[in-house]
Amino acid sequence: MPAPDVDAPRAPAESLSEAASAEDARSESTSTYEQERGKPLPSLNHGHLQFLLSLAFGPHRDEYTVASELTLQLGDVRLTPDLCVFRKRKITFAHDTTRVSEPPLLAVEIVSPSQSTQDVADKIHDMLDAGVESCWLVQPAMQTITVYTDSAKPRTLDRGTLTDPATDIEVDVDELFSGE
Repeated sequence: MPAPDVDAPRAPAESLSEAASAEDARSESTSTYEQERGKPLPSLNHGHLQFLLSLAFGPHRDEYTVASELTLQLGDVRLTPDLCVFRKRKITFAHDTTRVSEPPLLAVEIVSPSQSTQDVADKIHDMLDAGVESCWLVQPAMQTITVYTDSAKPRTLDRGTLTDPATDIEVDVDELFSGE
């Protein structure tokens, strides 16, 4: 017996036009999300990998500050990577920041199912041009991480240990994509 869908149950549409209207409403809400954040809706795999990478970065919190979904305003370029790793910053909960103009040492982009790999690669090149030292392109369907820097050819790993060139943070690629 197949596992039940985790989405909330919906009442059946009474007609095809109602079903089309419901689909249009979902598309509009996706569109709103994408417009506000400049990126597509994340998926279960995307969210899980973002969580696992955050955990992998956790042991380095004495050296670095990790932020999820933080908007970067790097000159004329405005982007919101999935994860950013900065040199250690003081966090003051009474005074929050919604946009940062200092480039992180490392930015991570996880490709969502509706996202073009080329669009994400273009975004990575924009970040490198704006001063980000290292960018990771995580491709869940391929189970790979490609590391980009300004000074070397991109390097793709599908197994073993990835050591980030800007932070020396290590991630076990096999463990990351183990599905557990």
